[in-house]
Amino acid sequence: MDLAKVSTSIVTLVLVILLGGGVAYWAGDGGAKLLSLPLVTLCAALAFALQWLAYVPAFLRRTEKFYDLVGSVTYLSVVALALLTTALQGVATVRSYILAAAVAVWAIRLGSFLFARVKRVGRDDRFVSIKQSWHRFLVAWTLQGLWVFLTLIAVLLMIARPSAAPVNAWDIVGGALWVTGFGIEIVADRQKAAFAKQDKHQGQFITAGLWSWSRHPNYAGEILLWAGLFLVGLPSYRGAEWLAVASPLFVWLLLRFISGVPILEQRADARWGGQPAYEDYKSRTSLLWLRPPRR
Repeated sequence: MDLAKVSTSIVTLVLVILLGGGVAYWAGDGGAKLLSLPLVTLCAALAFALQWLAYVPAFLRRTEKFYDLVGSVTYLSVVALALLTTALQGVATVRSYILAAAVAVWAIRLGSFLFARVKRVGRDDRFVSIKQSWHRFLVAWTLQGLWVFLTLIAVLLMIARPSAAPVNAWDIVGGALWVTGFGIEIVADRQKAAFAKQDKHQGQFITAGLWSWSRHPNYAGEILLWAGLFLVGLPSYRGAEWLAVASPLFVWLLLRFISGVPILEQRADARWGGQPAYEDYKSRTSLLWLRPPRR
């Protein structure tokens, strides 16, 4: 066993937990409580706990096949805890239910899509080596807990301290942005799935539809929809609740610089790099945000 790598993993675990716990403590202190504890803090604890419970059978079986599915279930569980608590306390509003429904629709759609894909392919290349190491695999599951919580932080804050204010411009703008982002994500995923199913496209890269406007349009949609949910709460954030901005920022940072775009770009370059058609596609097509291809 490489003690240096184990130590690095342990340090990473501690930092991830401290980050999630710190944001939960500072941002959620003024909201609803459950068992005398801030509701947002309990939501963070649930997000991590569900990952650690799932990690045990996943590592024993050396499988990542239900990683994304557990992530979606965690989204549903955390937002359900927040909504149910405030509903039983009589403070949930129509806005709270709409926000929770938006998260649920997104989580069910994405979770089922990713689970079906990994079952069809048989593996997730991100975990080929990681799942053989107990500490690296544990870091991956713990990071998913942080991903769930930080992505949800804006929604959780709005549910934990709901606003009874009537519909305003930010509700409309945020809702429209969520619908736009969700639509882009669905269309992009379906276009790529349909492309991959055709035998004539085996070994090729997609350049049609939304993929002619962005090399990663599904990620652009993902960022936009979470930005939309954050915007809904702009009139109500106060003090440390402005940490809600971590929701769209974390999604953007994660997809743009860590686990999304860089990994897929590296794989694509390794597979098609140097081919004239691929290099031309890269030179004409935006990396992330959708825009018409360059001439």
